[in-house]
Amino acid sequence: MDIFQWIGFLGMSFVVTAYMLLQVNKCNIYSTSYQILNLTGAILLLISLFVHFNLGSFVIEVFWIVITIYGILKNLKGKKNEKNSNFNS
Repeated sequence: MDIFQWIGFLGMSFVVTAYMLLQVNKCNIYSTSYQILNLTGAILLLISLFVHFNLGSFVIEVFWIVITIYGILKNLKGKKNEKNSNFNS
C-alpha cells in the first residue's frame, strides 16, 4: 500500500467513525465533532482519489464535502441567531 491508500483508509475510518457515533447517540448531526469527522474524512478520501482515481467515488466525495460545509455553515448561523436572540431577551 502506498501513502495515498493509507490516506484514503484514514479518511474512510473518519467517515465510518462519525456515522457510528451518530448511530450510538454519542453525537448528533449538529455536533461539531460529527461535522469535522465527516469533512476531514471526505477530504482525505478525495486526496487519495487524485492518485487512485475513480469517478464515482470522486463525485460522491465532492458532494459529501459540499453538503458537510453547508451543514457547518447552517449550524454556525443557527448558533449566531440563537446567541443574538438570547442577547436581545
